[in-house]
Parts: sequence; C-alpha cells; structure tokens
Amino acid sequence: MRDMKPRIEFLITLILIISQGLIFRVLAEGVTFEEAKQLRDEVSGMFYHAFNGYMDHAFPRDELKPLSCEGEDTLGGYALTLIDSLDTLALLGDKDRFTSSVEWISKNLRFDINKTVSLFETTIRILGGLLSAHLIASDYSTGMQIPSYDDELLHLAEDLARRLLPAFDTPTGIPFGSVNLLHGVDENESKITSTAGGGTLTLEFGVLSRLTNDPIFEQVTKNAVRGIWARRSKINLVGAHIDVFTGEWTQKDAGIGTSIDSFYEYLLKAYILFGDEEFLYIFQEAYGAAMHYLFHDPWYVEVNMNSAALVWPLFNSLQAFWPGLQVLAGDIDPAIRTHTAFFSVWKRYGFTPEGFNLASFSVQHGQKSYPLRPELIESTYWLYKATRDPRYLDVGRDIVSSLQYGARCTCGYCHIADVEFHKQEDHMESFFLAETVKYLWLLFDLAAGPDNLVENGSYKYIFSTEGHLLPMTPRISLAHEHCLYFGAYCKNSNFRPGSFILKYGHQTNSSRFQRGVGSTSYVTQYGFQKSTTSGIIKGLCPGLSHEQMYGLSYVASPDMVSEDEPPIDQVDKGAGQI
Repeated sequence: MRDMKPRIEFLITLILIISQGLIFRVLAEGVTFEEAKQLRDEVSGMFYHAFNGYMDHAFPRDELKPLSCEGEDTLGGYALTLIDSLDTLALLGDKDRFTSSVEWISKNLRFDINKTVSLFETTIRILGGLLSAHLIASDYSTGMQIPSYDDELLHLAEDLARRLLPAFDTPTGIPFGSVNLLHGVDENESKITSTAGGGTLTLEFGVLSRLTNDPIFEQVTKNAVRGIWARRSKINLVGAHIDVFTGEWTQKDAGIGTSIDSFYEYLLKAYILFGDEEFLYIFQEAYGAAMHYLFHDPWYVEVNMNSAALVWPLFNSLQAFWPGLQVLAGDIDPAIRTHTAFFSVWKRYGFTPEGFNLASFSVQHGQKSYPLRPELIESTYWLYKATRDPRYLDVGRDIVSSLQYGARCTCGYCHIADVEFHKQEDHMESFFLAETVKYLWLLFDLAAGPDNLVENGSYKYIFSTEGHLLPMTPRISLAHEHCLYFGAYCKNSNFRPGSFILKYGHQTNSSRFQRGVGSTSYVTQYGFQKSTTSGIIKGLCPGLSHEQMYGLSYVASPDMVSEDEPPIDQVDKGAGQI
C-alpha cells in the first residue's frame, strides 16, 4: 500500500492537468437580463410544483414521495417539509401561504412525543426553521409581519431545544447524536457521533439564547465545539467520528465533506453572526490546516488527521459548499478554481454523484446518487454575489435544466438514484425546498435586480447550513454591546478621525466585503494576515466591545495619540451622545 501512494498522487496530478483543459470549455452562452427574470420565475414555479405536491399529497407527514404522491415520516412526524419551507415562502413574498402556515404550526405542532430524533437534523431543519420564521413573522421591516402573531414559534423552538438539551450531558461536552423528545437519551444510545453532528449547532442554539435571554443553549453548543477542537491533531485537523464519552476518535479521516463539512461552516458563521472572536480564531487555525493538508488544487482529498497521509482521493458532493464558505472568508481565487472543477463533474453527468473518484475520474462505486443536494448551487450563488461574473448564471441555468428534465416528476422532484442513467427514486428531501430552489431563486433574482428581504431588507442575513435566514439584528448580533443606540458618537472629546486602526482589515485577495456578506480578514496563502487601515469610526465608542459588533479589534494608533490623551482602556465607557 505504501508503494501505491506515489502512483495515486501522480494519477491525481495527471488527471488534474488534463481536466483543467476540459473545465474551462464547459461554460454555456451568457444569460441575458430578460432570461435571468424568466429563470427566476421558472425556479419559483419549481418551488410551487414541489410545495403544492407536498401540501396536497403528504402534509402533515414529514416528506413527500413525489413519484407515488404519498407522504412519509422521516424525522419526527411533525410536518418537517412545511417547517423547512417557511422562510422560502417569505423570501418569495408569499404572505398568504406564509401566514397560513405559521398559524397552522402555531396551533397544531407539539414536541411532547415519544420519538427519538437526530440532534443535528432536528436542530438545523426544525429549530432553525422555527426561529427563522419567528424572526420574519414578528418583524415589520420584513414585509411579512403577521399582526396576530404572538411569538408562538419562538415558544415552540424553546420547548424543542429544552428537549434536546439532555444530549449534551456527556463527559466531553460533545453531544449524543440522537435524543428522545419525551424521555431524553436512551441508555443504549450510541456514544459515537460525527464532527458535523456535534459542531453544527451554534447558530440555532445561539440565536435562541439571545431571543430568550437564557444562555444555556449557547453555552452547551459552544462547549461542544471546544470539546471537538480540544481533541484536534497536532496539525490542527479533526477526524470524522468521535466517542462523546472518551473523546477518542473512532474515524480519523480528515476532510471537508461528509461528517465534517458544516463544522468548518459554523465556526466562521458563528463569528460573523455573534462577533465571538474565539470562533474566528478556531476557524483561522482549522481553515489554514485544511488548505495546507487537504487542498490538491483545485480538488480536496481526505487524509489521516495525524499524519496527513492520503486516505481517499474522492470528491464528495458535500464538499461543494466549500467555495461558498471561502467567499465569506474572502479567499476568492481558490474558490473560483474549485467551483469550476466541481461543476465540471455536474456537466459530465447532469448531476453531482455522492462520490467521484479522483484517481479513476469516475463515479465512486456505491455513491452514484444525487439526492437533490444544494451545496453546489449555494456556492454558485455566493460566487456570483461576490464577482458578478456571468458564468455563474450559466451554471445556474444548466442546473435548472438538469433538475427540470431529469428530476421533475409527478408531484415534485425526485432523488436521482444513479447519475449515469438518471434513474429516479421516490423521495424528496425537505432541503430541496429549504435550500436548493432557494439558492437558485436568489441567484437569478440578484441578476434580475433583487427585490427580496435578503438583498433589500433592513438587515444582513446569515444562512444556516439548512439555508434558513438568520438576521444580524441588534438583539442577536449586538447582544453584548452597551451603547444606547447604533449611530451614537463617542463621548470622549479627544476622539479624533484616524485615531484608531483595524486589527483585522476588510481587504481580501480579490474583492472587498462588509462583515456578514464577505471577508472577515485578509486571506493569503491559506493564512490570515493582519492589516492596518485608518479612518474615522462613527457610532463606536472607545472601550466598548467592538468585536462583538463587527468582529474587529481596535487599538490606538501610536502616531496619532497625543501625550495628554488618556489610554483607550481609561476612556469613559458611558453611552454615546450626539
């Protein structure tokens, strides 16, 4: 086996060289402005074909069987697809359906049931769906406020989260993978969980803590992340599965795909949404290691977390979220190259298989399906948002065509059981409505002149790993600030323009972003460099926790501080005034 490694790495390199010539010839003709509007409307029609199919034939069961036009319970038997679709209805501006759905859920949903559910799936789909819909329904600025709404979804979300808390009662703080909603964790429950399962809970639980003023939810999920990161290898890689009692890794394959993917995602997004620099620090270390050991430009492989020895030369379909995450981190150039490589696989088959072997350049045996995953579309949206390069509209158009001609079926959209033969399977995951069509619609709406609450609303939004909309409202993102209002001037009369410098700059290697939609720092050669940018800071008072607002630390610029000016840590911390 040791002699095979150079051969495998040579084959990967050779295939990459050959594929590069193919990748850049797959782009379709440019999408016009009018066609972008037509595609946006077509995607809206795709949503309603699937949503109406679910409501007519499957509701209130969890998910739709789109070929037989029946319903099935796949998670907890509580109208999963409806909850997962709520913020998509709001995004599309469908106030009537959004209102009626919220009202039905408020009156009929309950979680005091004897069901053992996945902690991860219940958090990202149900808890995230309820919180996102609550924040939309209770806010006038969204255009979707429901006058009669009285925080029913928030109460349901809190009730659900409290029923999930027993899963976190472990020696490591890393939670069990499953929990019974009525009885807690079963004594025979498996002690093995995935890194993504234990480390992808911070956004939903953190938002809930800030809405209920109960820190327990945020604390347990942050402890879970710390528990996983504390057991990283010496080269800052994490494995795929871990024992929640002993903290020992039971699967030591490190990658950015299956079982690990959203662990990386939530490190950066938790920092952006909450301003907690501990998450940024962990992300910096984890991202740097991933780019150093896993990145075989433009692909990613799996390696042993301790030795970095190659384990698996495989493109896993869940890896396709990574270029979108790189956009948020500001690392645009490798994101573009990797996305182009990933899309070449889609072009080859019409869909991305669950696994694509980079040594044989063929579909991995036993991983031939495409379950309507959104990750490639998500990255396409973010790259278009960052670059406005029309090639990403071409990508979106090709994806729409594949879904319409290959996946559309009687009552919705079907899983593709085999991407080589486009064989349909009688199942439609709820995330098709929560994410897949959502990102497609956002892509074309952005090109056609955006008119939606994400692009034109009062707040910037972070998307959860299920595509749910979490707004950066003051209550969520400024929870630890002490100014009376945003926009206040500093009380200290000695504060002058240019007297502060940014510890972490906004400059990226390809474009500029603001926190929440782009870079948090300057990423170059897989590391985060600190830059200094002077300028007036309006609405920020010295001595306050600025990093909680923007993820930035401010220090006095020595050449601009006079001898009689007090140090920053001695400045009055009172509220700002005009």
